Amino acid sequence: MELPDALERDLADVVAQIADLTAERDSIIAAAIDANLDDEHDPDGSTVAFERARVAALLAAATARRAELEQAARRVADGTYGVCERCGRPIGAERAAALPATTTCITCALET
Repeated sequence: MELPDALERDLADVVAQIADLTAERDSIIAAAIDANLDDEHDPDGSTVAFERARVAALLAAATARRAELEQAARRVADGTYGVCERCGRPIGAERAAALPATTTCITCALET
């Protein structure tokens, strides 16, 4: 079964985002190796530590998003995509387009 456009687009976007963030993280690490940074005593050190933490957090969020989208792709493959996991009713097309990895219909989402 073919992936819905929104799901396919979001999955491609998050894979590209992970690649970009990984490259950014690697460049921060490489720059830190070449520099004599002391995060505790160097005023620029806190900036380096902040950037490392920022990229790490964004990378973790993107990785979690990719896992959600890959799970949605598995639901497409097994024929359960678009079916609310709580009540079994269809997830509306507009909701699925806006939130391709969603597992609940709008009614169930509003109840939680």
